Order: sequence, then structure tokens, then C-alpha cells
Amino acid sequence: MSYLTAESLHLVKYQSDRTSNGGISHMATIVVLGTLDTKGNEHNFVNQIICTRGCEVILVDVGVLGQPQIPADVTRVQIASAAGTDIEEIISKNDRGIAMEAMAVGATEVVRKLYTEGRLDGILALGGSGGSSIATQAMRALPIGVPKLMVSTVASGDTRPYVGESDITMMYSVVDIAGINSISEKILFNAAVAITGMATASKTYRPKKQNKPLIAITMFGVTTPCVSIASKWLEENGYEVVVFSANGTGGRAMEALMRDGFISASLDVTTTELADELVGGELSAGPERLEMAGRLGIPQVISLGALDMVNFGPAYTVPRHFQGRKISKHNPNVTLMRTTVEECAQLGRIIGHKINQAKGPVSVFVPLNGVSAISKKGEVFHDPEADQALIQNLKETLHSHIDLVLMDSDINDPDFAEAMARKLNQFYKTKIRKEEVLRHE
Repeated sequence: MSYLTAESLHLVKYQSDRTSNGGISHMATIVVLGTLDTKGNEHNFVNQIICTRGCEVILVDVGVLGQPQIPADVTRVQIASAAGTDIEEIISKNDRGIAMEAMAVGATEVVRKLYTEGRLDGILALGGSGGSSIATQAMRALPIGVPKLMVSTVASGDTRPYVGESDITMMYSVVDIAGINSISEKILFNAAVAITGMATASKTYRPKKQNKPLIAITMFGVTTPCVSIASKWLEENGYEVVVFSANGTGGRAMEALMRDGFISASLDVTTTELADELVGGELSAGPERLEMAGRLGIPQVISLGALDMVNFGPAYTVPRHFQGRKISKHNPNVTLMRTTVEECAQLGRIIGHKINQAKGPVSVFVPLNGVSAISKKGEVFHDPEADQALIQNLKETLHSHIDLVLMDSDINDPDFAEAMARKLNQFYKTKIRKEEVLRHE
């Protein structure tokens, strides 16, 4: 794409940063992205800070409404072109939604290309809700580990639509990004220094490669003992373990990494996100949760962790139509609601149908004495009838060839945890042996 030729990028360089032999040292390059028609002066301020910290800047303009307040290295004309359209056409439609969508697509293409060409070591953006939507869409296209910092007026609220499954850092701007004043100056200065620090360090950092199969495990507070025991066993037997919180975003992040080829096998201990999706809790990972590993043929061992609960925020966030349900205040910001017999029956069928579609080895482990730390006998969510509905409907739905293991234990029993880890190890070793045979044929 010609709009990103080296000649078209007028990079700001920190000229005093030179090596002892007179050559320019290898500086980190920060892409600064924003709407320069409305927030040009603020972006110019952070640009200057970044340059004085010894980094290069590529300034990208995604503004549409008016004329840019400062010149850009990648103009809005080039951004529109990258989106397959024309800036004048976007302006003529006089539709903010259409404009934002087009500029987000173009910015994503530009940012991805800059990274591929080695001209992006970190990215910084400043914006309100609109600018944050555009910038974070572009940021999400970058690999995990690339420094991404979004200074935003919406960073103190629900940031899930902006962050998604990426590692974007959101910084609350406190005041609107509308001029440099005694408050915004401090916030923007800190942001500029932060991104230069991250990008400079990241440019030279070389993480130690494990060269071990990567195992994904899902966890909640009420399944932590199980995950800890299983993780330890797997690590002692030659695996690298990555644990994901089963909080909606965690499940999506795990399955995105599966899709991108990072995950070798899955120990899906905690499938609670499916309960939130069914009942309407706050931690749903979407309707396709528990399908990616099976679709890709990744070896997986699955359990029913924390399907006894649906998650909400503070007590006042529990919808009124759930009045009278069994509720447990987990902490001031988390309220748990017990799943009913009917909901558990549905969950058993849903899980069964998803597992039946798996193209790779799969085993389902069922703890007969409690699917979480608080559903055991004597605990607040103990409900044998609901648990039985979950288990019975799962058994009736699963195809006969699916490996189903019923254990007379709760989910956090050490024997249960180790048995799952051993089964996953067996699946993975068998898969590797089959692949080796195929390579030699």
C-alpha cells in the first residue's frame, strides 16, 4: 500500500540520541494516533514529550470533522484510502457513525502494516468515546506484548468493548481531553513517559522461550485449589501453563489464542461463563464459548466448574426479576446467584451438544460432590437436585464415544485435579505420537 512508503513518513527524530561512533542509535518508534481536527494540540504535547525521551514518533490522523490542527505523518486521506474509500466521500455523508467505522478500518490497516514493517514499537492514543473506539480497534489488531496505551474519558467505566481480548492499557484522563491545563498536562505527561518506557524496554527485551507445550486452564476463585494442583502436576511433567480467569473476557482471550495457534491443549476446569450466557449474568464469554478447541481438534479435558452460579456486580445490579433467588455476596463488587434445577438441566444439554462437535480428543470430568467450593455439602450453594439435573442432562446428551469420568469428590479434591491433568497429558502425548507417525509415512 503506497500510502505507507518510507518517503511519505516524516518521522520526528531525537537528534541528540547518538551512539559513541556518531551514528543514530536504535530508537523505539511510537505510533501516536488520534483525531487531529479536535485534539491536535493535545497530541502535539505528547509527541514532544515522547521525542525528548529519545523515541521517534509516527503521527496518525483519524479525524474527519474539520481541518487538522497539526500536520500528520499518516494523513486522514491516507487512512480513508486504506479503508478503501475517499475522505471527501466520508465527509459528504455527514454521518458520524459511518465516518468512525471507516476510519477505524483504515487505522487498523495502517497500524498493522507499520508493525509488520518494524516501524511500531508501541502505540499511544488520546480520545473520548469515539476516538477510543477507533484507536482501540487498531490496537486490538496488534499482537499481545506490543505496548498499547489508550488515554480515554471512558477508561473508568466498562472498558470491555475497547479492550476486548487484547492487552490494551486504559488510562483515565480524569478531565476531558480538551486543552492543556494543570490537570491534563500531568495526565498526558505520564502517558507519554509510560509509553516510551514500555516501548523502549520492549524493543530490547527477549523473553526466555519455554519451548514447552502451552496448556490453557480456566479458573475462578471457587475452583482455584483444583487449578493449582493440576497446574503444578502439568508443569512438573514438562508443560507450560497459562491460567485464564473465567470472567467472560478470559474465556474469549483463551479461545482467541487457540485460534491463533498458541495453545497446545486445554484443561477447561471452569465453564461458568456458560451459565452467565444462559441466564444473563455479567461474565458471559458469548454463545460460542467451549467450541473453539473442539473445532480446531485441540486435546481438551472439561469439567463443570462454577456452573452453580451466575455473576453480577454489587447487590443492586442483580435484576429485579431475580428477586427471591438464592444470592451470595462474594465481595462488595461481586454478587453470586445460584443456578436453578431448570437452568442446570439446560446447561447440561448445552455443554453436551458443544462437546459432541469436538474434532479432537475430549474427556468430561464430573465431580459428584460439588462443582465449586461453595456447592459442597454444608455450603451456601449446596443443591443436590440442581447438580443432579446438570449431570443427568449432560450424560443423556453426550454421544456414547465421549469419555465421561464421574468421580465421588468435589471439584477441588486433589485426586480429581490430578486425574484431569493426567488425562490431558495422555491425550497430548497420543496426539504427538500420531503426528510423528504421519510425518514419517
